[in-house]
Amino acid sequence: MKFGSQQSDLASSPGRSLNGSFRKFTSGFLQNELDSSPGQSLDGSFRKANSVISSHSVSGISSSSKLFPTSRRVYKLLKDCGRKLVNQELFQQSLEDWVLENAGVDHVNVEHSSFRSPFLIDELRKLDLALEGVLFQQLCRMPCPPYASEALKEDEYLALEDFLHATVNGLWRTFWRKSGPLPFFLSCSRQPGSKFYPVEKAISRGRLEELRGLALISKSGSDPKVQWDQVVQFALFRQDILSGNELRLSASSVCEALFCGVHILISRSLSKSRSIESDSVYVMVFDSKFGAVVKLGGDLSKLEFNTSDPYQSVVHWIKCHAEVCVSSVDRIWNKLGNANWRDLGTLQVLLATFYSIIQWIGPPRKSIASLASNHSLRLQKRRIECRLAENENALVPYQQAGFQHGEIVELDHNDNPLLNNPSRLKLKQGEILLLEDQQQGQKSFQIQDSFMGGNYFLYCAISLDCPTQLLTLYVGAHPSRLEPSWEDMSLWYQVQRQTKVLNILKQKGISSKYLPEIIASGRILHSGPCKKQSPSGRCDHPWCGTPILVTYPVGEPLSYIVARDGPLSSDDALRCCRDCLAALRSAATANVQHGDISPENIIRVFDTQGTRNKALYIPISWGRAVLEDRDSPAINLQFSSSHALQHGKLCPASDAESLVYLLSFVCGGRMQQQDSIESALQWREKSWATRSIQQQLGEVSPLLKAFADYVDSLCGTPYPVDYDIWLRRLNIAVDGSVSADRGKMIEEVAITLRLENVAESSGTSGCGV
Repeated sequence: MKFGSQQSDLASSPGRSLNGSFRKFTSGFLQNELDSSPGQSLDGSFRKANSVISSHSVSGISSSSKLFPTSRRVYKLLKDCGRKLVNQELFQQSLEDWVLENAGVDHVNVEHSSFRSPFLIDELRKLDLALEGVLFQQLCRMPCPPYASEALKEDEYLALEDFLHATVNGLWRTFWRKSGPLPFFLSCSRQPGSKFYPVEKAISRGRLEELRGLALISKSGSDPKVQWDQVVQFALFRQDILSGNELRLSASSVCEALFCGVHILISRSLSKSRSIESDSVYVMVFDSKFGAVVKLGGDLSKLEFNTSDPYQSVVHWIKCHAEVCVSSVDRIWNKLGNANWRDLGTLQVLLATFYSIIQWIGPPRKSIASLASNHSLRLQKRRIECRLAENENALVPYQQAGFQHGEIVELDHNDNPLLNNPSRLKLKQGEILLLEDQQQGQKSFQIQDSFMGGNYFLYCAISLDCPTQLLTLYVGAHPSRLEPSWEDMSLWYQVQRQTKVLNILKQKGISSKYLPEIIASGRILHSGPCKKQSPSGRCDHPWCGTPILVTYPVGEPLSYIVARDGPLSSDDALRCCRDCLAALRSAATANVQHGDISPENIIRVFDTQGTRNKALYIPISWGRAVLEDRDSPAINLQFSSSHALQHGKLCPASDAESLVYLLSFVCGGRMQQQDSIESALQWREKSWATRSIQQQLGEVSPLLKAFADYVDSLCGTPYPVDYDIWLRRLNIAVDGSVSADRGKMIEEVAITLRLENVAESSGTSGCGV
């Protein structure tokens, strides 16, 4: 088999940058991706990395100036070739024998293919390590029944579209940009050269049988009409891609992939915009179970086109001047329809998509090698948490020195002078508090009222600079009392920790009417002389160093409202759900989770006119918010998520699960008092299994029931909550239209009405989210 010459010109060819300009690729990026050690290929052989670079990795992302024809004659020939190369069956007849010859079986019945894999095992391993902490949000499952039907065909295409979207979105957010619009979208086509249109349009018009597959399209230019030169990569979808009972691509599948690949390369060559200079294209081949990748690359200027026989001309170019790489076939979706994101088949698709994005956008901000290197840090952290037992061959939990098992030590509070110190600051109505704010200087506040709730002291106050506005004032614990008292430790979280969280949100520009706003924070200035040695120090005065936090607004907690007025109405419950989700969504943009959603920590605030239909429900008490893995959320037997109770950690949907319990409570649901974590977990398991929560919320609002179903499907999984879908629907239910004031928005993902319908379905349905 003769391959066309591949140039390792990554460092010298221009690549398109994120802002649309052109810049040079650097050879340093490639060195980050591939080390100089020999790598094992997928066929088991060993090749030097230097020889692999030119024919594999670099060819996947390389460019060639020869791709674009310089003469009008070559341009005309390629245009005629693209126009006349329309019959895929004739193309297959001309090429199939050659494909079978190069993908045949030798005399000892051992598979021996002349087609090399586009990827090395070392590349896939490195990508696997780089994506260890990345979540690919898959919503639609691939149906895998023993029979076929038209309805299943629709579900299959929707599942494939969702899988490809999750792939592109996950890679883009990991390696290029965490926020901002996605520069690609997905569209389907009947054949190369035909028009593109969404999958939903094909379903509505009954044209699924005509579809060939899905294309990843680059958003370039202002022309709404999509051209084939905008195709980043193509995904074929067939009924069966295997060659008989063997786990390899059939010859017809390879031929069809090459047919599409040739058309894409020709379209790029004829492109007037010339937004990409690449001599290779990746075509993915799927059925409802398996997947593989075919890569076609070569110099089209060497195509000797014969107008009387265009098929033989192209076939001759493929045989003599092109490079054809075919990956192994592996399972993509398991028997439940879930994608195997960390398995070989899906990693090949991810790497092909990664290289395809590089062809269009340029090198990523984070390389595979840099993210893979974090694996050693995670491994080191794991070794610190768990140490290898000296006399056993198993990992055992590491216990700190002095930790005692099986004993409950009773403390005599009367013998501890620190606990008897009556130095906790208690303020009375009318008292004026002087606060030293390091950023704003000294500020004075007057206490208007006091609210004792939970384990912290909460006051209503006004600023003497602006006496018309009521504020919330938190008084923390003196630093000397943190060690002996759990109550004072909770006060510390409510003030210092909450101050840190609110400042993080403020520094990142996250402002929303559904989040509390920090007005001032600092330490109290006591009366009399202060002998502290430094601004951050403290003297012997029992109040010196006590932290204070002032926030806006002031409101009544839901626990007090429900106890006084009874359950919320349907409208108020929907508004409460909408407002809380908006707050959680805004905080999630800074990777902050509340971790303590409960009726005491949700307040109702009225506008200046005090009209009931303009009430806002705002989550407060962000002192237990989770910023990183080592942070521990508050444990509430009634409202904490199952994951928090079991593991002492939050999963991405924990706050949403707690919100469902909160909605059940404020809507009149019977919340049993729990006496242990075990009984709390049993109650949750039984409630979700019998769907009692959904049934109770369904009596209040079908939309709240649908939201509970959605959360049920996410409980305990690594998938994040899609806040935007539910906020759009809740805004319509609450305000009658999508609210103009949407707070700090996460990037609007191009999700159509199809996904809105999916989100409304039950978590136990066939296409549940």
